[in-house]
Amino acid sequence: MGISKSDEFSLRDNRIAVIAKALSHPARVAILRFLLEQESCYCGDIVNEMPLSQSTVSQHLKELKSAGLIKGNVDGKSVCYCIDLEAWGKSREIFEAFFNVKPSMKDCC
Repeated sequence: MGISKSDEFSLRDNRIAVIAKALSHPARVAILRFLLEQESCYCGDIVNEMPLSQSTVSQHLKELKSAGLIKGNVDGKSVCYCIDLEAWGKSREIFEAFFNVKPSMKDCC
């Protein structure tokens, strides 16, 4: 495996890449959409809401949590997940700023 050069890029570019990676699978997008539709933390079994196995859902939740987009609390056998509202807002701001940059080039190719 090659050496990562992520430290050669800005914190903002690294954050965009981490979020984009977390959003790069439709199952993770579906999990986020499901959690966004909840009025509070979801303490049920998310696997019942997805057409995926428990281990697959767990891996996707781990990726989303690692990216900082969701939070999860374990209380015995119960696990609750929710959107990390602060991180969600910052992520939205970062992507809005990124996509609001207008290319200066003329029509090309």
